[in-house]
Order: sequence, then structure tokens, then C-alpha cells
Amino acid sequence: MAARTEIKPMTADKIAAQLTDAVHEHRLQPGAKLREDELCEIFGVSRTIVRQSLRSLEFEGLLTIEKNRGAFVSKPTLKEAHEVFQARALLEPTTARAAAERANDVDIDMLEQHIEAEHAALAQDEAGLALKLSGDFHLEIARIADQNTIEQFLRQLISRSSLVIALYWRRRNALCESNAHHALLDAFRNHNGADAEELMKGHLLDIYSQLDLREREDGTTSLRDALKL
Repeated sequence: MAARTEIKPMTADKIAAQLTDAVHEHRLQPGAKLREDELCEIFGVSRTIVRQSLRSLEFEGLLTIEKNRGAFVSKPTLKEAHEVFQARALLEPTTARAAAERANDVDIDMLEQHIEAEHAALAQDEAGLALKLSGDFHLEIARIADQNTIEQFLRQLISRSSLVIALYWRRRNALCESNAHHALLDAFRNHNGADAEELMKGHLLDIYSQLDLREREDGTTSLRDALKL
């Protein structure tokens, strides 16, 4: 008799991870409401588990929980959109320089894999996934630079950037093209910190210039469809 496969229950961390991916990949748009009862039904868990997962996303800045109204995917203001990219422009160029000076062959291989994954996502017309992978590429650079504190700041900034781009991007392809990532990779391969710093400055400016910083209407999709469940 074949052994019965045990189905492990969903935990708050697993639910939070799925919701996070849905936000970063723009399947859940800024302003979308996450109803507790619907999440309980989708994942087959109690409200206690759902609330734990929602609170963790609120801590990460991805959700806003309003009393008597519920949880919503955070919707950055125009002012915040400017501030997020200003902060990234201050932190990431010097982080790129440090990463270029420290990168080893394993690090280079990891960055190459990120770029390949971005290309694969674009080839399958999954722009949201490509954008998430692009953010992961930037976080990997911070890891290589061995700047743990800055990496934590960048994790939050890149999460907010994903929300900003979901609201204000002008041209999907421009934000997911990885030519700039290839150029950065070459700088890391050559341990050229100065080039890496300048390339990162230009890359962030290019992303910022492609944003159409005007108010947008919310997109709508069902929560179950957004979670691919």
C-alpha cells in the first residue's frame, strides 16, 4: 500500500510569503483590500493565523491595516515615491562599489542566474515577476557588499519601490530590461568599483525617469486569482 502523503497546514509565515510575492509581482495592486474571511477560506486557516501574516506584511510596509476597515496593499503617495528613489540613490551606488570590490566567482554566478531568470520571466510575459527578480538582484548586490544594515534598509526600500512602480510606471519593458544589470555584472567581474558606482547611479535614474508620477486609478483582480490558487 502506498504511503499516504501528509499535507502540512499553512503557517502564518507561508501565507505572508505568498502574499508578499503577489504584491511584488503586481498580482495584488496598491489599494487592494485583503479580507480576512476570504484569506481564511483560501488557505484553510483560522483568523488568528491570517492576522499574524497580515501584521508581518504591515511591518514590512507592504500593507496598511486600518481600524474598522481592514487590510489594504499600501499605496505610496507621490511624495513617498520621490523619497524612496532619493534614498536608493544615496545608498545603492556606494553599495555597488563595495560589492564590485568584494565579488568572487560564486557571487558572479549568482548574479548571472538572476539576470537569466529575469529574461525568462520577460519571455513568458511575466513583467511583475521580472520586476521582483530585478529587486532581488539589487538585494544580492547588498549581500555581496557585506553591508547588513544597509541591506535591511534596501529590503524595505525595494519593497516600497515595487509598490511605487505598480502605481506609476509608464512603460513596463523599460523597468524590467536588464542591460544595466549586464553592465553592472561586467563591473563586478572586473572588480571595478568606480564603474559599478556610476552604473548604479545611471540605472536608478533611468528607472526613476520612466515613472509617470501622477495619480492612478486602482486595478482590480480577485484575491484568489492574485494568489494563483
